[in-house]
Amino acid sequence: MSSVIRIGTRGSALALAQSRTVAARLEAAGARTELITVVTPGDRSAAPIAEIGIGVFTSALRDALADGTVDVAIHSYKDLPTAPDPRLSLAAVPSREDPRDALVARDGLTLGELPAGSRVGTGSPRRAAQIRALGLGLEIVPIRGNVDTRIRKVHDGELDGVVLARAGLARLGRLDVITEVLDPIQVLPAPAQGALAVECRVDDVDTEHLLQSIVDDTATRAAVGAERALLAALEAGCQAPVGALADVVEDLDADDRIVHRLSLRGVAAANWTFDSQAEGPAVELFRASATGDLTEGEQLGRALAAELLELGAGTLTGDEHNR
Repeated sequence: MSSVIRIGTRGSALALAQSRTVAARLEAAGARTELITVVTPGDRSAAPIAEIGIGVFTSALRDALADGTVDVAIHSYKDLPTAPDPRLSLAAVPSREDPRDALVARDGLTLGELPAGSRVGTGSPRRAAQIRALGLGLEIVPIRGNVDTRIRKVHDGELDGVVLARAGLARLGRLDVITEVLDPIQVLPAPAQGALAVECRVDDVDTEHLLQSIVDDTATRAAVGAERALLAALEAGCQAPVGALADVVEDLDADDRIVHRLSLRGVAAANWTFDSQAEGPAVELFRASATGDLTEGEQLGRALAAELLELGAGTLTGDEHNR
């Protein structure tokens, strides 16, 4: 190919690592690529995500794509608002990294081994609510900053542990710092955690087809689509911290043939804010699960959201969904 595909990316180490994986796939197929760094409002602000709004890490990238500054934009999928942007096409969802959360703690400790009163940092009400619901008596401390900044708070003794996405640590080659990978039964990850979203302009059919043929992973797209549909439906009914995880599983059809289906779990939490500590009211978690056809992920997500709303999720309050 003679033309260069300009890939828009944030400038953080993690964003660059993620974008390089997509660029490598394209270059292996014969394309020429160039990474172009775009500064987003989220990069310029140290305020909590809840204060600066949804889309702070993606809006500038999307604008640069729409105005032709770049040809492709790569996002952490969980950062994207659930409402589609009519200017753009979600051309590819690459194969997903392990979506689970991970603990980085002092002295190699696991979550259950940290003494009551230990200070555990996270920027996510979703993580905070689920950890507090475990009843371990931990103090949850709101933090922001890149991966190295957060890990340094543990090494410097400011915190006893931090909870991060395992996928980010894997992409940065930092799996060695993990002291425990959290079981989704304990802490369900954010919708689309570990997945990337690769967008192009809606009228750029050639780039869209190229990305679909080289980068897109059908199973990941189906799973993440179900998780995001659950989140989108819950946003209409509540603003609670929400977790979701879909897995592609094998099942038998009516003729005993092996088929692939989606298994989706969801959780929404009540009685949590970062002002609440271990002595506050108990966190209430609403959980539900369902299985459906691989081709009907979005319908499955909406159905599970409806079940969570019936359980009581419509009455919940919170300050953030999936950071």
